[in-house]
Amino acid sequence: MTQTLDNNVTGDPSVATMRAAVVTEFGAPLDITDVELPVPGYGEALVKLETSGICHTDLHAAHGDWPVKPAPPFVPGHEGYGTVVALGEGVQDLAVGDKVGNAWLWSACGSCEFCRTGWETLCESQRNGGYSVDGSFGTYMVVNAAYAARIPEGANPLEVAPILCAGVTVYKGLKVTDTRPGQWVAISGIGGLGHIAVQYARAMGLRVVAVDIDDAKLALAEQLGAEVTVNAKTQEAIAEVQKATGGVHGVLVTAVHPQAFGQAIGLTRRGGTIVFNGLPPGDFPAPIFDIVLKGLTIRGSIVGTRQDMAEALDFYTRGLIHPTVTSAALDDVNEVFERMERGQIDGRVVIDYR
Repeated sequence: MTQTLDNNVTGDPSVATMRAAVVTEFGAPLDITDVELPVPGYGEALVKLETSGICHTDLHAAHGDWPVKPAPPFVPGHEGYGTVVALGEGVQDLAVGDKVGNAWLWSACGSCEFCRTGWETLCESQRNGGYSVDGSFGTYMVVNAAYAARIPEGANPLEVAPILCAGVTVYKGLKVTDTRPGQWVAISGIGGLGHIAVQYARAMGLRVVAVDIDDAKLALAEQLGAEVTVNAKTQEAIAEVQKATGGVHGVLVTAVHPQAFGQAIGLTRRGGTIVFNGLPPGDFPAPIFDIVLKGLTIRGSIVGTRQDMAEALDFYTRGLIHPTVTSAALDDVNEVFERMERGQIDGRVVIDYR
């Protein structure tokens, strides 16, 4: 945790600590406790949270699922929305009272090959919100002023939070499927990311196939504009998609089961592009003959750049994207994680601090 802040900076002399959900041990329930209020350093801002989405990545972080692990204790959360209440030195383009959000891409070096060529999400020196930097599962957070998302005026605090990760992630993923308006894209996995992906795809002029194993989630996808829905548990998904579309031009895999990744190869037509957003542990079968013969492209896509974020927020501001959200209290976060593990969440659960 970071050092304490002069409590007068917040404008509330009673504030010297904040409430937060802290990972103290991988795989253990988060500890809901009081921690010291963080201090914004050079180029940083302190934000009082109003809301924060709960992402599947936060569950991975709390369980230590990935090869590169943060060192506990740390505060997860990278879909936080709130108001700037204090500025560190050197901040020129934010003011107290501005509405901002944090993001998985908390900061990048700005000078490497990837940063210079518009691929800052691949920067090897990047820092990640709620992972290598304390995030938004608390009543306050610190953001890097150069990388914090600028939230448009009039945003719904509950709806806008998921745009900061789920929204920008699927928007960028759809962009790199290289599909064009009028072409088919399959969204595999209609959860917190997938239900938003359906909306972005429709807003981008794409025709949507939704694939999942839950009829309720498929019904939501149909309500949001999917023309074809396929239950991969009760139907032959590949045959159904090929019959309906002749094979899709692009596939965006947001599912968290490895089987969906191998299945994506069979959904595509020749020359198609498959993009992976989901990050389950494990491997998937990749038939070399099919990939070569069909001329397929398979690529990973991780969140989005600051420009992608601005574009994703613009779609939301114009009323084209409406995440399905339910609110919860910070004290509910462990129960939300349990529901997430059982696949019992439709849309996104958002912590409401207000």
